[in-house]
Amino acid sequence: MSVGSRLVTATGADQYLESPAQRREMLLGIALILPSVILIGGVIIYPIIYNVYLSFTEVPLNPDQSPTWVGLENYLSLLTTTRFWQAFQTTAIFTAGSTVASTVAGLAVALLFNRQFRGQRLARGLVLLPHVTPIIGVAFVWQFILSPLWGAIPNLLAQWGLYSSQTSLLAQSSTALPTVIVFSAWRNFPFAFLLLLARLQAIPESMYEAAQIDGAGPLAQFKDITLPELRGTIAIVVLLRSIWEFNAFAQVWLLTKQVLTLPVFAYQTAFANFEQGLGAAVSLLLFVIQAMFVIGFVMLFGENKI
Repeated sequence: MSVGSRLVTATGADQYLESPAQRREMLLGIALILPSVILIGGVIIYPIIYNVYLSFTEVPLNPDQSPTWVGLENYLSLLTTTRFWQAFQTTAIFTAGSTVASTVAGLAVALLFNRQFRGQRLARGLVLLPHVTPIIGVAFVWQFILSPLWGAIPNLLAQWGLYSSQTSLLAQSSTALPTVIVFSAWRNFPFAFLLLLARLQAIPESMYEAAQIDGAGPLAQFKDITLPELRGTIAIVVLLRSIWEFNAFAQVWLLTKQVLTLPVFAYQTAFANFEQGLGAAVSLLLFVIQAMFVIGFVMLFGENKI
């Protein structure tokens, strides 16, 4: 018996295959997807399993020495460390602020584009620029415009009496986090814009015409028609953006070193302090927190509405 035949028999698929031609077709499908499965296993699954293993060990600096098993010591150390909880709090504030701001901005811009006007295609392309421009480029541009020496934004705030310090907004812990939130919302609102605009254009115009006949104004139409129709799309945007913002590293690290989020904390722990076991534990806790959030989010809003 060939390997393929044994595989078909072992999986119980032979009882659903009525002819040798169907079996050959199934074996061909398995042969076609097997390289992808092996690649995914080697690139994604193996590193995850190895990271879980490292989180229970202490990794020596000498590469010739094997990691030492320490059990739950890394996790207990993290959960009793003030720096970890500060990073968690900062991550939660950053995630909530940037997600809400980018979603609201995307909805506002989508409402503006949900009508015909001259130059609409060009304007839509310009709106997408923050999201498609390489992060390293826009991060350095923002550092330039936020510089207290030659930046436009600090000078403008100083003229309004809102800013008088000679220290950069990104160099102060009190202003760095709000600035990073604004930057993240600006960079990522086109994602919400695209999804919400697509859903807006799918709403039947007859619903608005019927509402106008009944005497409903623009605000009532938005509250009673637009928002209910957008609920599922908004939930998807919030869920995806929350996951991505919770994992955000590049846009925080490139912009400022004054904001300590959990991804930054994991990077510093593993590659700056050379505590790779502890860093692996941080990343695994990051995954567990996100999994709990996703499960709670789906249970709250309902799986059939997401």
